Amino acid sequence: MPVIVVTDSTAGLHGGPAGGDGLRIVPLHVLVGAEDYREGVDEVPPRPPKPDDYTSAGPSPGELERVYAEALDASGGDGVVAVHLSRALSGTWDAARQAADRLGPKVRVVDSGGAGMTVGMPVLEAARAAAGGASLDEVYETATAACARAFGVVYIHRLDDLRRGGRVGGAAMFVSSALSVRVLLRIGGGTLELRDKLRIPSKGMRKLVEHVVAELDAQPEGTRAEIAVQHWEAPDRADTLEHLLRERLGDEVTVHRGAFGPVLGLHLGPGAAGVSVLPGVH
Repeated sequence: MPVIVVTDSTAGLHGGPAGGDGLRIVPLHVLVGAEDYREGVDEVPPRPPKPDDYTSAGPSPGELERVYAEALDASGGDGVVAVHLSRALSGTWDAARQAADRLGPKVRVVDSGGAGMTVGMPVLEAARAAAGGASLDEVYETATAACARAFGVVYIHRLDDLRRGGRVGGAAMFVSSALSVRVLLRIGGGTLELRDKLRIPSKGMRKLVEHVVAELDAQPEGTRAEIAVQHWEAPDRADTLEHLLRERLGDEVTVHRGAFGPVLGLHLGPGAAGVSVLPGVH
């Protein structure tokens, strides 16, 4: 059996607890009052009127250890590579590290430094390497290198959700207290950086694509990239992003589409939309 890759539900992939023979997906939790819902497994109810009644939580070390142990057994002892949501945004990586330490060196944990499909696309690249017979070291190196290359730019329509969740991070000093200001944030390499402040939402999607294209233009000539568009309660913005990307990059580019899950949606807020990029795909 090949090395098995594990990720969490914020990566934007599907399949519940098991995403196929070579991939496992551990759910994060959405807490609604006293009720606990597993993202990607349970049907999460709509957000209630009181924001404080709707929160998120990462998987416990015990939950992760169970999944890692099952995956290790399924791999025939060849090993497990776990790629998770940025440790700068969640306690999931710390819980993963604790779980891996209990199981020994055959379980490797990667801090993706990202969120959403900036995690999901490196996960899929690592899973493809594993399916091709790569060793534990090779799958780990593939995942680590892909995470280092991946980046995303996200449009935040409502800053109050991001600020309430305490996820603004290093961009906090730049964010106006006037919640009518929309922002573009870049995520990658474990950092969250302000790229633009906007007062007119209609300009946001075009500005976002400009930032993405500028980073792609800085890549070595001939570099191929995998691209994904995600949104939270903003399908029209996702449509616009896909149209603009094809307009700038050509119709031959493959653009994957999806929604941010409830956990990321809780922090990004309604109206959020983003583009994730993995340069250097083969």
